[in-house]
Amino acid sequence: MHDETRWPVWKLALLLYVFAAGAAAINLFMLGLLGQWVGLPALSPFAATSAALVLGCPAAWLAGRWVRSLLDQAANEV
Repeated sequence: MHDETRWPVWKLALLLYVFAAGAAAINLFMLGLLGQWVGLPALSPFAATSAALVLGCPAAWLAGRWVRSLLDQAANEV
């Protein structure tokens, strides 16, 4: 594959940010519910979403790197 048609990691991360932040929000909210089992206060949906907006950035970057490696691997096998 030519380098000019290769998607950089930052573009992939930008596309995947919504999904990474959404997954982080759901996981944080569920973790907050599990925290009640050990006596911690519940994590509100607003707090989980707010934290996920920040945690979505590194998660999207890691997902972008993973997708980039999969694309490179697929291009090498063709």
